[in-house]
Amino acid sequence: MTEQGIPQVQVLAEMVAYQEGAVVSREIIKQATGSVTLFAFDAGQGLSEHTAPYDALVQVLEGEAEIIISGKLYRVGAGEMIIMPANDPHALEAPVSFKMLLVMIRS
Repeated sequence: MTEQGIPQVQVLAEMVAYQEGAVVSREIIKQATGSVTLFAFDAGQGLSEHTAPYDALVQVLEGEAEIIISGKLYRVGAGEMIIMPANDPHALEAPVSFKMLLVMIRS
């Protein structure tokens, strides 16, 4: 993020907060060519199965995510990442609260 065009160092995990019983998102960059979004999932929350027309990179910032891609479960912890391939059905679940960075590149 920049303030008046001046780059600033940010701590990603501090840029989005948990909310009880909810999934919170904060878009950092949105361009025609892609987006970067932060998410905070409260324990027990998730995103139901869906597909996307582009590859998506998920980096877990804190906690642990359960990510299901084409029916296979992956546990992704803080400091780890996984790529969800374009057009493969995927879902996310939060066995514990977790924060993640989602990067989608459209071209």
